[in-house]
Amino acid sequence: MFVDIKLDCSNFVQNALGVQKEETIRELQAMLSMKGQEIEYLHAKVLVVRISGGIRLEHVLGKICDRWNNLCIGSFSLSYVLDGSDCELDNEESFDNMLYLYPTTDRIDAKVEDFLPDPASDGFHDHVMELRERAKEIPDDYFVVLVGDMITEEGLPTYQTMLNTLDGVRDETGASPTSWAVWTRAWTAEENRHGDLLNKYLYLCGRVDMRQIEKTIQYLIGSGMDPGFENSPYLCFIYTSFQERATFISHGNTARHAQEHGDSKLAQICGTIASDEKRHETAYTKIVEKLFEIDPDATMLALADMMKKKITMPAHLMYDGRDDNLFEHFSSVAQRLGVYTTKDYADILEFLVGRWRVEEITGLSSEGRKAQDYVCALPQRIRRLAPGRAKEARYVPFSWIFDKEVKI
Repeated sequence: MFVDIKLDCSNFVQNALGVQKEETIRELQAMLSMKGQEIEYLHAKVLVVRISGGIRLEHVLGKICDRWNNLCIGSFSLSYVLDGSDCELDNEESFDNMLYLYPTTDRIDAKVEDFLPDPASDGFHDHVMELRERAKEIPDDYFVVLVGDMITEEGLPTYQTMLNTLDGVRDETGASPTSWAVWTRAWTAEENRHGDLLNKYLYLCGRVDMRQIEKTIQYLIGSGMDPGFENSPYLCFIYTSFQERATFISHGNTARHAQEHGDSKLAQICGTIASDEKRHETAYTKIVEKLFEIDPDATMLALADMMKKKITMPAHLMYDGRDDNLFEHFSSVAQRLGVYTTKDYADILEFLVGRWRVEEITGLSSEGRKAQDYVCALPQRIRRLAPGRAKEARYVPFSWIFDKEVKI
């Protein structure tokens, strides 16, 4: 058996490519020679490493990804071919290999210095004043939604904890080299930048009460969350597939609103975060796609179970020390502005049902078929019920914006 690992480096900076390739070759040769492997073929745009028995594929992929990321500028695509064909490895290994198709540690897109004033620069004060002038044109209800999105991102310690409760995929040591553990830590590292970036923007803009915001974050992390995973990776990865798409939609809409209000820098911040969430969505949906392939009945039951429990947003326990219904009020503002709505909820479910081809799955048990029917009919059922949920408009104060009242 042999595996060809291909790294497409066509997007790298041209004038540094030669040095990077040479150093990469030396590193990989030293690493692989210990296992009796060797680099077989190289040309200007693509590096191909051929390996054969005696080493787990995911270990090689991990080492190559880590080393390549440290040496190169830009993004790469990675693929592999087994024995010159499209054959699959066994299920356990194919999951490991699939996770490495979505490396996140090489992407440092959401850097604070790219979007916010640099405190080490001579023009820092002037740039902050420009940021604050742009922020003056943005309405209060937008800031309620932006703050709520940021607080949701800042709940990251809880989300990593939840991933590490899952049977079979948890990080057993805190620094485990398994593919699942590496993915979880890389995902966490990337998500961490989102909260940092939004937090710093809000700190500089002068429109929000950071004391109340930080209090809300502390309450949220202290409260934890129980989305009903029951330690099941099936339930969790269905949830994360849904949730990553929801955050992609939400951040995308805050980007659109920021642009409409004349703040292109803030739009760029939100848009960059949205693009990260889209990649995360792709990874998690592919995991569930694989679950449907190897264990369709259990995955179908898990999907129905998760939807019956409802996909509660990860910050549903947010509290600022004053408003016992803070999440409900924040969600109502997001709904009114069209940032994240009941329609989006139904659309996401319909998208995932189509993406996983849920209606086409056969060979299910009687319970599995019932679950299939339930899930496939659910998007339309949600849409039918949505109009009846409209409530009379009223105004509530938000401590995040100095107790100003906002329509919900």
